[in-house]
Amino acid sequence: MDFSSKLLENAVQEIAQLPGIGKRTALRLALHLLKQPVDHTLMLTSAISSFREGVIFCEKCHNLSDVPLCEICASLKRNKKLLCVVEDIRDVMAIENTGQYNGLYHVLGGIISPMDGVGPKDLTIESLMQKVKNEEFSELIFALSATMEADTTNFYIYKLLSRYSVKTSTIARGIPVGDELEYTDEVTLGRSILARIPFEASISKS
Repeated sequence: MDFSSKLLENAVQEIAQLPGIGKRTALRLALHLLKQPVDHTLMLTSAISSFREGVIFCEKCHNLSDVPLCEICASLKRNKKLLCVVEDIRDVMAIENTGQYNGLYHVLGGIISPMDGVGPKDLTIESLMQKVKNEEFSELIFALSATMEADTTNFYIYKLLSRYSVKTSTIARGIPVGDELEYTDEVTLGRSILARIPFEASISKS
């Protein structure tokens, strides 16, 4: 791809590094920005810069937040006895969009995947164990994607939880095997949460 402007080329190269965006799409976006008022472009770059520099992880659930304790953890309306374990913040957003869950979350920050060099110590599993040890939860819900790596992660955490008297469940398999949670439609995901089953039952079926 030949560029008549080095500045345009640099912009396209940077935009093209974003997931799912090729150079042709990056070029369209760059040219679109060029047609917009300068103030619009400055607002966009300012928002991205502020996000990158200011966003932090909630000190309790590891969700993204603007303050040390996120809105979900700080809310007095949430059921503090329910804890939903998810892979990342996109899953929190997906579940929240269903309107079918009113408990707390714990974001692992990934799943166990030896092929990708991700082990238990790379996740927030230790923090989860401390949370279960120090707080009284009536139920811990595994809400990871329907993949082999996610099942491995679920089972690993389940074994660690055996020393604590906490009920464990997993979302119903209305979600096709191999699908990521964030791409599941809200109705199916919502029903899967409501129809969750004891985790022991999911082991016997697998």
